[in-house]
Amino acid sequence: MLPFFPLLHKIFTLLRAVTHPSDPNTFLSVSSRVCSDAVLFLCSSSASSGKRRVNGVDLYYEQTGQGKHAVLLFPGALGSTKTDFGPQLKSLNKERFTVVGWDPRGYGQSRPPDRDFPSDFFERDAKDGVDLMKTLGFKKFSLLGWSDGGITAMIAAARNPDLINKMVVWGSNVFVTQDDLKLYNMVRDVSKWSARMRQPMEEVYGVEAFAKIWENWVDGIAQFAKRPEGNICMELLPLISCPTLIIHGEKDPMVPSFHPHYLHKNIKASRLHLMPEGKHNLHLKYSEEFNKLVEDFLKD
Repeated sequence: MLPFFPLLHKIFTLLRAVTHPSDPNTFLSVSSRVCSDAVLFLCSSSASSGKRRVNGVDLYYEQTGQGKHAVLLFPGALGSTKTDFGPQLKSLNKERFTVVGWDPRGYGQSRPPDRDFPSDFFERDAKDGVDLMKTLGFKKFSLLGWSDGGITAMIAAARNPDLINKMVVWGSNVFVTQDDLKLYNMVRDVSKWSARMRQPMEEVYGVEAFAKIWENWVDGIAQFAKRPEGNICMELLPLISCPTLIIHGEKDPMVPSFHPHYLHKNIKASRLHLMPEGKHNLHLKYSEEFNKLVEDFLKD
């Protein structure tokens, strides 16, 4: 961000040029530089939000920063910009990055429609996210995907290799084992969650609606366990060509460690970073460490 006091000094210089216009060329030169610097200063903390019509639905998004490197954030199950990515929208470097958070169809503020979980819901979310970025005018961008959003990001990267610059995924998997299914069923009843864990989602959906949508999600993810090898999108990993950072919290209760190791083995341009104390929401609890990892990885 342009420091305030140097900008203020330039404004005073411009005012002096206006009140003492002995040299019109000096006035034009100074005024041009001051206006340019003022725009940068005023826009450095810019943020916008709204809805765009994409693939037949109105998708809510939030955009912050003005950097040349665009980044799309894919939230987790039932997730939204409000619940999932506050520290990233607030603190990722706004001069280097333009960060876009969004609510997939049926989630958060992208309602209606009500959320459903057909067999291709991950593919549908991936297309929606990519098409939203196209609608917003971005020709190439990077992806950050958490949990379900990591699955969606990997599909998007595989399907659109020419559009994706780099990718970061964490808390993600591309197949569902019977052990995974047991973990999902253990958290099916949200009334057994702690109030702290329920609150953000209940604020977005309401108490009864959240419980119902979450049960529908458990059933939606369980359908993949019926497929050979529990496949979600295993066959797409070899098609991912962008540099990929896989982050895993070693205390993640929802995603066993064999999942990130499988991703690392099958995504050719990938690296794996383990966070010993990280759990499933490591990007929220350890946001400073996470954001630095992301910023360093995304450097051009």
